[in-house]
Amino acid sequence: MRPTLPHIHFYRGLKAAVSLALIASSATMQAQMPEIGGETVSLDSCRAMAIANNKQLRIQAEQIRAAGYQKKEAFAAYLPQIDFAGGYVYNSNDINILGADQHLPIMNFDGQGYTFDLVTNPATGLPLVVDGKPVPKQVAYLPKSAMSFDMHNVFFGAVTLTQPIFMGGKIVAMNKITGYAEELAKSMHENGAQDIIYAVDAAYWQVVSLNAKKKLAVSYVALLDTLHRNVQAMIDQGVATRSDLLTVDVKLNAANVDLVKVENGLSLSRMALAQICGLPVNTQMALKDEYAPHTDDAPVATTYNMPDVYSRRQDLHALELGIKIADQQSKIAMSSMLPTAALIGSYTVSNPNMNDGFEKKFGGSWHIGGVIRIPLWHWGGNYNKYRAARTQANIMRLRLEDAKEMVDLQVSQAAYKAREAMKTYDMTRANLRQADENLRQAQLGFKAGVQTTDNVMEAQTAWLKANSENIDAEIDVSLCRVYLSKVLGTLEYTHE
Repeated sequence: MRPTLPHIHFYRGLKAAVSLALIASSATMQAQMPEIGGETVSLDSCRAMAIANNKQLRIQAEQIRAAGYQKKEAFAAYLPQIDFAGGYVYNSNDINILGADQHLPIMNFDGQGYTFDLVTNPATGLPLVVDGKPVPKQVAYLPKSAMSFDMHNVFFGAVTLTQPIFMGGKIVAMNKITGYAEELAKSMHENGAQDIIYAVDAAYWQVVSLNAKKKLAVSYVALLDTLHRNVQAMIDQGVATRSDLLTVDVKLNAANVDLVKVENGLSLSRMALAQICGLPVNTQMALKDEYAPHTDDAPVATTYNMPDVYSRRQDLHALELGIKIADQQSKIAMSSMLPTAALIGSYTVSNPNMNDGFEKKFGGSWHIGGVIRIPLWHWGGNYNKYRAARTQANIMRLRLEDAKEMVDLQVSQAAYKAREAMKTYDMTRANLRQADENLRQAQLGFKAGVQTTDNVMEAQTAWLKANSENIDAEIDVSLCRVYLSKVLGTLEYTHE
């Protein structure tokens, strides 16, 4: 059957629309680059911004600094400590050693020894007794004021030096713990950074995917719009029916709805990417991979050296550090059962002082000595504390073993998904080539008058599906690769 003039016009319009769609939604997704700040943003730039602006990573960086300070604090326990203490006390009363003036009897030497010289009764020649006490002939007078001291204002001070000699291993254990804690903080920071990198990559490729689907949806709408005009022309020529036009309109309306959904999703995805990067959510970024090919066709490795994976995984390293910390904590618990010794030296000063009698001036003296403490019996409290610490260390070891088993499963699953993503991508590319050829054949058949409008729309739908699946597979390959790098501990990135 020879094609009529409306058929020829329809074919030309359809050919132009299909060509436009194929160019706009090809694997490279080439388009004119919008000017946003004069530059496009690469994936590495998004990673760098996210790492620099992420509040949790900044908190972890501060925790690293805090751990460093704690390490220095623990080292200071090895060194002698010098302290000063001073004060002032006001007393309302003086110190009176005697309650009243005193009269002390005097003893005389009689050639054989010392005896009291007593007053005798002339009649009897015996010592005179008054109130049951003999009366001495001579007394030493000791006034109360001679033994009274002014203690109203007292000033005192002391400089003390303490040098630990043996603390049961507690100081050594604390230094090791703080060193491990600093290393643990660094590991947690690295692990957190990798989580941020994966989140950035997911948001980045989501924007790239939706942008490609938006171009595809625009091309498909243009394709159906051209088909709508050509069918209308065919109706005017009497070679098509209203049913054909309604069928195209239904497809066109559905395509417009899909386009709105994609545009909304793209806007939300750009907001999510900006938020992860630490930028205002309304920031518009032109992503480099929206306008350039980004598919990695390199094969996925199928074998891995798991001991190397274990050594690179920061979460496993953190558990290993937790075991070391628990071991040192058990040593601290053991130190409570061991003797401790320290050297103490001090210089004290006071006013008034008693260095040379009672003087109302500052005077001081040196003191040096040692202190030893030996635990004897605590009803098993310290020993049970030690056993509890050892139990915590065993728990940490079991957690590490369990985590390694989970890492084995995680690596196997990630590698499997990456290989399947590559297979799916290869199949979608093959399907895309078939869909292009199917659409071309439908065009030729319509031109020859052997294909209907329904046949062309079916070819268009298959072409749209093939392109959409190819975009999804392409993005899935990128995400699977970065996830595999994350679980293998080989995810590389630049950070301060």
